[in-house]
Amino acid sequence: MKDALTATDPRETAFEEHVSADGQVEPKDWMPEAYRKTLVRQISQHAHSEIIGMQPEGNWITRAPSLRRKVALIAKVQDEAGHGLYLYSAAETLGASRDDMVDALLEGKAKYSSIFNYPTPTWADIGAIGWLVDGAAITNQVPLCRTSYGPYARAMVRVCKEESFHQRQGYEIMLQLARGTDAQKKMAQEALNRWWWPCLMMFGPPDHDSPNSARSMAWKIKRHSNDELRQRFVDQTVPQAEFLGLSIPDPDLKWNEERGHYDFGTPPWDEFMEVVKGNGPCNRQRLNARRKAHDDGAWVREAALAHAEKRRERAEAASQAA
Repeated sequence: MKDALTATDPRETAFEEHVSADGQVEPKDWMPEAYRKTLVRQISQHAHSEIIGMQPEGNWITRAPSLRRKVALIAKVQDEAGHGLYLYSAAETLGASRDDMVDALLEGKAKYSSIFNYPTPTWADIGAIGWLVDGAAITNQVPLCRTSYGPYARAMVRVCKEESFHQRQGYEIMLQLARGTDAQKKMAQEALNRWWWPCLMMFGPPDHDSPNSARSMAWKIKRHSNDELRQRFVDQTVPQAEFLGLSIPDPDLKWNEERGHYDFGTPPWDEFMEVVKGNGPCNRQRLNARRKAHDDGAWVREAALAHAEKRRERAEAASQAA
């Protein structure tokens, strides 16, 4: 029977002090229920994003322009599946059920990153995803290697190493296109134009409109606010675009000497909210594809469970015989 907790509960006070001192929380440690729920929501959404994120690039595996590009893209999509696995496993350490998390995604009750609801009409979009989307992911996720929940932090160490490879792969594609023919450079520029604003919106709404950020930062689940991460991404990415010879599609973008940062325009937040609500260009397509893959894979899950049950029965029989 759970104790009724109050704001002055000594366990909660000890927890807050531990987290404030940069202590890590492990699965068997006591934690406030709100902390656990916040983590389950964030980690499961992160896992869903990795799984859904396989689709825009998986669509290009058979159409990649060379064998080298196909192999690299296959490896990247496999990495994303692995990231989803690590993250679902991390959420399970909090008592969450993987079946429940997956069901919530398939039923449209759980969210995933808005960025994966945009189409990839050209090969340059694959480069832009690697350079910009994975670059934004790295900006957001490297601080999560120091998040207060141990299993999540440890999972992110490997995820970030692999995301760094993905970003380099994407930037190389964009570099090759930008140094190619006029048509190829135009294709790269158009991909940058398509992905720039959705990438800025990846970090979430402005801090004053983000209901969960303050509590997550107090618990050190998050280490930086949405606006801080967005600014960091802009500052890192603009020089990279200049090196490519491509233009950031923002007339308000300029270096602010006094702040030591780039000033930039306001992302289209109305569009962001529509995508989050399920009305983006590819929301329905992404979920329908995920539901079909889940249904088509039912026989694999059933076979795995049957095999596990047979192994258990054999082990029991061997134990009794001994």
